[in-house]
Amino acid sequence: MRIRVRDTTLFFDVEGAKLVPDGPQMRERPTLVLLHGGPGFDHSGFKPLFSRFADVAQVVYLDHRGNGRSERDTPERWNLDDWADDLRAFCEALEIERPVVLGQSFGGMVAMAYGIRHADHAGGLILSSTTAKTRLDRVFAAFERLGGAEAREAARRYWEKPGAETLPDYARICFPLYNRVAQDPDANARTRWNFDVMFHFGGGEDMTMDLLPELARVRCPTLVLVGEDDPITPPGDSQDILAALPEGLGRLSRFDGCGHGVFRDDPEASLPVIDAFLAELAPGPAEPPGGHK
Repeated sequence: MRIRVRDTTLFFDVEGAKLVPDGPQMRERPTLVLLHGGPGFDHSGFKPLFSRFADVAQVVYLDHRGNGRSERDTPERWNLDDWADDLRAFCEALEIERPVVLGQSFGGMVAMAYGIRHADHAGGLILSSTTAKTRLDRVFAAFERLGGAEAREAARRYWEKPGAETLPDYARICFPLYNRVAQDPDANARTRWNFDVMFHFGGGEDMTMDLLPELARVRCPTLVLVGEDDPITPPGDSQDILAALPEGLGRLSRFDGCGHGVFRDDPEASLPVIDAFLAELAPGPAEPPGGHK
């Protein structure tokens, strides 16, 4: 499905009901909005794994502006402020109130920008394998630990100049180090790519952003997930996020033997943590008994 939001058209998909019968009333489920990584990817990386949450929430998959099946737009609109404002406008257009927003990697950056710019809008944030400030010293050290000097050098060449010339070696040498468990070989084939937005963001705002000072504006419960062997958003980045959030709002779950996207490497351990967080944020009945029908 597509919807016109602000000055662009966004693709989204939905699984699960928002309202379910519960005796004499309709019970409201939380809405879980999923923000994919990249940029330059699409929402397909969440499927089919996140279908399981349709039993407890309405699950909304969203392709960011410039990504996947959404309108490509132009580079000046490929930035965290616009992606965050798109999310707020998207929710308003569909009358999604108090969404629980899960952002994976780059999607977590968008989720943080949204939580900062629209602090009273979200019901909760789930920040999965992400960073508020890119620390290349940590990234290079992590790749070297996992893949030796060759991996460190491939990562250095790519992140110093993201582009078509440096991507092939980075993809060949470093991508296999992102996760500790073999991934679905068909996943890349299913993805709708936009390398232009990947290179634009990777060589620009990704290197200059620092959301840490502004995370004090976040006003909703926030769950931070990270794998101990994540080379691209290492655990220290998640520790920094937790420390920057207002006291009492954030919690951090670290997973041994996991890389980038803990739900990919250890769904049995990580998905119940998300389940529990959603249960805590679940809204009450949509209407009182005897209310208007």
